[in-house]
Amino acid sequence: MRQVAVAVLVALALLVSSHHGDAQPRTKTWRVGFLSGTARPPDGAPPAALRQALHDLGYVEQQNVVYVGRWAEAQQERLPGLAGELVKAGVDVIVTVGGPSTAAARQASTTIPIVMAQVGDADSLGLIESLARPGGNVTGVTDQSAELSAKRLELLKDAIPKAARIAVLWNADDRGMTLRYQNVEKAAQVLRVAVQPLGVREPNDFDTAFATMLQHRPDALLMVTDALTVLNRKRVIEFAAAHHIPAMYEFNFLVQDGGLMSYGASQEENYRRAASYVDRILKGAVPSSLPVELPSRYYLAINLKTARVLGLTIPPSVLVRADQVIE
Repeated sequence: MRQVAVAVLVALALLVSSHHGDAQPRTKTWRVGFLSGTARPPDGAPPAALRQALHDLGYVEQQNVVYVGRWAEAQQERLPGLAGELVKAGVDVIVTVGGPSTAAARQASTTIPIVMAQVGDADSLGLIESLARPGGNVTGVTDQSAELSAKRLELLKDAIPKAARIAVLWNADDRGMTLRYQNVEKAAQVLRVAVQPLGVREPNDFDTAFATMLQHRPDALLMVTDALTVLNRKRVIEFAAAHHIPAMYEFNFLVQDGGLMSYGASQEENYRRAASYVDRILKGAVPSSLPVELPSRYYLAINLKTARVLGLTIPPSVLVRADQVIE
């Protein structure tokens, strides 16, 4: 009898242990894709701000999340193929940087959720139906270039009150960047300044743009930021410094690199907000039900070291409005 009782107890213990094991949550390893038209970073990983924000939300690399990144190196024609690679890799969501990257991802899949992190004018470009009701499989963060273009030009004019001719450098092969240029043109009419258009399509075009500025010198320069202009930013910043041309940029990393001024959203904040979208989607939310957000704040950065090199004094009325000042 004692042997029978022991056998029964062992069997019950095994049964309970088996049920308990089955009840343990099985952690899924999510695959987060990242698609950008910019240069591949040295570590071959998506931006640290995005990964840190997802880590804070419980996504730990090599435990329950794996990142699959693709970068087009400012060659837009590569984006469709790179988007296709992400689809074949079986990613659960794709985070995008730039309108062309988002369009390529949407063309590659109508079912995999797409989260915009750094994309301008998503509604005007037809990437979503509207901010409130994005529709389809695309959502995330975007900004509106009409208001931003006008504000950047206004700030540049405030910093250089005598500026009458302002050169605008932008990627003429990118619909979104061309839209920004057109909005700068409209703002220029209100501010009564002339625009010097400098559209570029490839790296060699920058030399042509520089030659044009040497022949017809502008009073200031506004650079529209995309993959092509970012990859050539050192040339632009050095040219502007060498020829004492004050320049306005869109993001503060360009000011940290030596540019004079920038006005735009925080890229780090945008990546954190994109991470929130990724988290909600991986937990079951449908992209079409998540309204697209606009950045809650824009920041003015000024590099006073560059101002001194240019022999320029920033008016106190502009300096006091700066969120970041590099001494």
